[in-house]
Amino acid sequence: MLRPGLLCRRWLRRWDARVPAENLSCREVASGIPPLGSTSPGALNIFDRALKRKQKNWAAQQPEPMRFDYLKEEVGSQIADRVYDIARDFPLALDVGCGRGYIAQHLNKETIGKFFQTDIAEHALKNSLETEIPTVSVLADEEFLPFQENTFDLVVSSLSLHWVNDLPRALEQIHYVLKPDGVFVGAMFGGDTLYELRCSLQLAETEREGGFSPHISPFTAVNDLGHLLGRAGFNTLTVDTDEIQVNYPGMFELMEDLQGMGESNCSWNRKALLHRDTMLAAAAVYREMYRNSDGSVPATYQIYHMIGWKYHDSQARPAERGSATMSFGELGKLNLMSQGKKSQ
Repeated sequence: MLRPGLLCRRWLRRWDARVPAENLSCREVASGIPPLGSTSPGALNIFDRALKRKQKNWAAQQPEPMRFDYLKEEVGSQIADRVYDIARDFPLALDVGCGRGYIAQHLNKETIGKFFQTDIAEHALKNSLETEIPTVSVLADEEFLPFQENTFDLVVSSLSLHWVNDLPRALEQIHYVLKPDGVFVGAMFGGDTLYELRCSLQLAETEREGGFSPHISPFTAVNDLGHLLGRAGFNTLTVDTDEIQVNYPGMFELMEDLQGMGESNCSWNRKALLHRDTMLAAAAVYREMYRNSDGSVPATYQIYHMIGWKYHDSQARPAERGSATMSFGELGKLNLMSQGKKSQ
């Protein structure tokens, strides 16, 4: 029924910018979930985290949750590819917001020694996918990681951080638990995700009800993401953008899959329900504006991929300003001289 599209666009941007060791062998670690409704001091309380936990638990308890895993498995494999691109092994790794373990299944025990997987949904952890890597399941919130400083060699995160209320704090927590010269490899939804659905719902609701409310959660801009990573303490940053397009029979099938992924809206200012006429009108607008030649409708998922390193003295650093011994003009003259010698 669903036909995942190819990765069609990529943009690349670069910026230069508490679990004790003796307990690492245990299978389950005490919960790091804060009290329901709690958030970081001074953070905007945009998302209902208790509702998001219920949504993810409901999705993980469905009879066939793998039907809705196609997008998260694809992004999980992309993160695993980026980990393999780093020419080193990681004795201890952490997956923040792991869901059912979409990254671990694509990694091997030769690269990862032991894998900690954290999520706010206990049923997602219980129904995690098989992996050959020794794993430890931890019930914990992305904003309140219960690990000590300088614990992990690698931290990964896939399609989870877009639901946190305090993204700067979450990134600071990730930086805190990384060892010096450790690396963070993550992915999250970008601002153009599901723009077709957002536009269709807004047009239909405006026409039928005289105004509209947000039905797609807000996302981070790519420029802000680079600055947030730098502010959290990461250096040697790389942020690139992919788009994945998936074709669906119609708008209602798309919304059903979003619910099955645990990706339904959980903003506090969401509208409780939409009238039946508005939903039918939105489906008609969606089909009229975006329909493919075969009758299906596309949904675009924009993915921000990010890599950041924790500082260590052994890392390469740019030379100080003014320390160059030769100008670019002189380099050009050398190139001309070498070309002249070759022609002779």
